[in-house]
Amino acid sequence: MDNNSEILKPKAKPSVVRLFIAICGTFVAVFGLSMFNQHLLMSFPLLLRMVLMIVTQWLLFLVPAILMIMNKEKLSSIGYKKEKISLQISIGVLLAVCMSLVLTVLPILLGFKEMVGSTSYTQAWQFIYQFIYAIFGVALAEELTFRGYIFHKLLEIKNSKWFAIIISSLLFGLFHIFNGNIIQIFITAFIGFLYCVFREKIKGCTLLSLIIAHGVYDAMIVLWVSIL
Repeated sequence: MDNNSEILKPKAKPSVVRLFIAICGTFVAVFGLSMFNQHLLMSFPLLLRMVLMIVTQWLLFLVPAILMIMNKEKLSSIGYKKEKISLQISIGVLLAVCMSLVLTVLPILLGFKEMVGSTSYTQAWQFIYQFIYAIFGVALAEELTFRGYIFHKLLEIKNSKWFAIIISSLLFGLFHIFNGNIIQIFITAFIGFLYCVFREKIKGCTLLSLIIAHGVYDAMIVLWVSIL
């Protein structure tokens, strides 16, 4: 972090506008997705429903993606790296396992299982699908949006990683307002904060690592709740 980290960048105005549009678009998308899941999703056949659950998650990144295309920005500009893919994935899996042990297994063992979550899954294919959905649906869309586009637009506005970490994490928490209560909002904001810190402090941890960590961690909650 340089000495000018607390000073707004001189050409920050376009980034402020794009960030505002991206945030509004993302929150409109999550509201629409919440309504779709509540009122329409269950009317589709199981196989189509499984596909829709993944594909509709990508709508969260729709507005940021359009903005990136319009401004000729590449995925590399929001943190995606092509080098050492296997290492990036390995780091993501390791982070997910560590988070799962501390934030899921430990609370369950201490008697807080009801607060951790619940599931009606009983068959192997359901757990396998949960991993696919969590990684390629939820985590992919949310990480590209919050630790990707929004995080880097915040950096363009103000050259301070802590500013970007805190604001993007708060937005990530508020993003869950339609599907959770106030406690879940604070918890998800904290987890978003952890993801940011992991990437900034762990060598080799990238946006791809966070997608893997996020997806595997979410899916493992269902797994642990079912077996403990």
